[in-house]
Amino acid sequence: RLRLHDGKLVKDRRYHLRTYPNCFVAKELTDWLVEHKDAPDRETAIRLMQKLMDHYIIHHVCDEHSDYKDAKLLYRFRKDDGTFPLSKDVKVFMRGQSLYEKLVSVEESILKVREENSVKYQRTFLGSEMIDWLIQEGEVENRQEAVELGRALLEHGIIQHVSNRHHFFDSDILYHFWINFRRRRRLTELLNENSSRALSESPDSPFCLRKLNPEPGNTSFLSVQTNKEIKVVSAVRRSSITSLSGNSNAYFSAPPTLVFPPVPECNPKSVLKRPVTNEELLSPGAPYVKKTLTIVGDAVGWGFVVRGGRPCHIQAVDPGGPAAAAGMKVCQFVFSVNGVYVLHLDYQTISSLIMTGPRTLLMEVMEAIE
Repeated sequence: RLRLHDGKLVKDRRYHLRTYPNCFVAKELTDWLVEHKDAPDRETAIRLMQKLMDHYIIHHVCDEHSDYKDAKLLYRFRKDDGTFPLSKDVKVFMRGQSLYEKLVSVEESILKVREENSVKYQRTFLGSEMIDWLIQEGEVENRQEAVELGRALLEHGIIQHVSNRHHFFDSDILYHFWINFRRRRRLTELLNENSSRALSESPDSPFCLRKLNPEPGNTSFLSVQTNKEIKVVSAVRRSSITSLSGNSNAYFSAPPTLVFPPVPECNPKSVLKRPVTNEELLSPGAPYVKKTLTIVGDAVGWGFVVRGGRPCHIQAVDPGGPAAAAGMKVCQFVFSVNGVYVLHLDYQTISSLIMTGPRTLLMEVMEAIE
């Protein structure tokens, strides 16, 4: 986006007696991508721009075209017209990137190469060291606020414990930035998001923020540009999980549904190895990490089954559905749904809360640390 602004491809343009600010002509941009070797050919350039449209980075100025057409049509970056949605996830990511840039640009930064258990880690810091720095720089008011910020960064996959065994604490535990924000990303990396396991599992990958432990084939594009533009979007749904009650045609048109069978709350075939209480989940130092998932439902649902109660857990996940793409896994415990605390509710109530809510589902889940 910044390069296009510098190259004057993004500018105010007049069409049919109306001026459209900060837009570009699709055909000119396709030419530019090929000329500057950001795409090997026009077909690839079109696919790349379609990716940006699918993930709400660019759009047609009048939203009359959902496809990117290699023609004399006007498109615009959502960041340039105020339609780029700043969700909670986006804000956390931008905060993490801002802190990273600030840390790497100062002399005697707390980010250092350190060794633990004979393994060297890049961009590391101690938990208490980070908290001292945040207070000193005026980023937070007190240590409690700093801990909350550190936990939010960890839950969104921006930082992590070097061996991924602990949540963020005000202690001498060693953490590191999981992402190298300064690595230059090429636009063509977007086309590898489903085909390259090595890319999606790399700490420097632009796709690794989908979840803390990405699995092949379930990653989604994350814009990781230096101008802090980022949008987390679920992958396109390809199928729906079938009903466990024996019906092989559990496919629905609309509205989205969880697709869950009418079985008793005390499910004898629970995937949990043992019962877990709320007290155990919430006790200080418990071996659980909380994660935030943004799941965009499609015509056949979100693609997961919730079971149990107080707390409820994820019983099954469709590997080709939106929930899996967002990072949901079997055995995770449901902490909140669209901002509503649900650890004390049963699965029928949570299912009703989900199905009567918006299509875009914001869930917090708790996952056992391996």
